[in-house]
Amino acid sequence: QVQLVESGGGSVQAGGSLRLSCAASGSTDSTYCMVWFRQASGKEREGVAIIGRDGTTAYAGSLKGRFTISRDNARNTLYLQMNSLEPEDTAMYYCAAGRYCLGLVENAYNYWGQGTQVTVSS
Repeated sequence: QVQLVESGGGSVQAGGSLRLSCAASGSTDSTYCMVWFRQASGKEREGVAIIGRDGTTAYAGSLKGRFTISRDNARNTLYLQMNSLEPEDTAMYYCAAGRYCLGLVENAYNYWGQGTQVTVSS
């Protein structure tokens, strides 16, 4: 069993930065792959970025360059550094985890956190 707890969300003006964290507890095998998703009000959940335990990363095309995913395996913690934030980045951000990296596909991951809200004002 894996528990994921996100933190670091908040309100920021456009152009600002935030760093999200996701602390994982439980089986490390089940957190080989960790992923950030987000869901804006009234929209479907979308993948943001993915990272394997080996450090391999991938991003949603539109976000690469502004967002950076990283992880600290010793602390079993996932991060998302978000720079040059735009009002369109306003959403609930979720971390997810699974044994295998299967892309930015919501249904591919078994474990989910409760989310942390990011609000970007213009």
